[in-house]
Amino acid sequence: MNKWKIETSDAPQALGPYSQGVATRIGTVVFVAGQIGIDARTGLLVGDAIGAQTEQAIKHVLAIVKAAGASETSIVKTTVYLKRFGDFGGMNEVYARLFQAPYPARACVGVAELPKDALVEIEAVAVLEG
Repeated sequence: MNKWKIETSDAPQALGPYSQGVATRIGTVVFVAGQIGIDARTGLLVGDAIGAQTEQAIKHVLAIVKAAGASETSIVKTTVYLKRFGDFGGMNEVYARLFQAPYPARACVGVAELPKDALVEIEAVAVLEG
């Protein structure tokens, strides 16, 4: 897939592992539903720490993208929902380790509740070459 980072000094620089914008010549678009940090076999959260739940949620996102015939580098946009915005640093650390530059464009918002009382939920948009 032909994907490139969009960056301008006319907007704030990225404050973490994400791009201001990502452009692509659109092929097939894959929308990945929000994923939380549960064990796919048991349906239980993988723990009560933001790092473990973030890692598991991202692994689910990557597995779904792979099942669609794409790879991590095909992801152009993510949205992260945090139950406690104070967990941003812990989430961001894991996110930076599991994604690579150029990072997807990203939004991160604080929410009151998530399914199964999860700490984080992550959704994504990927583009398949086509």
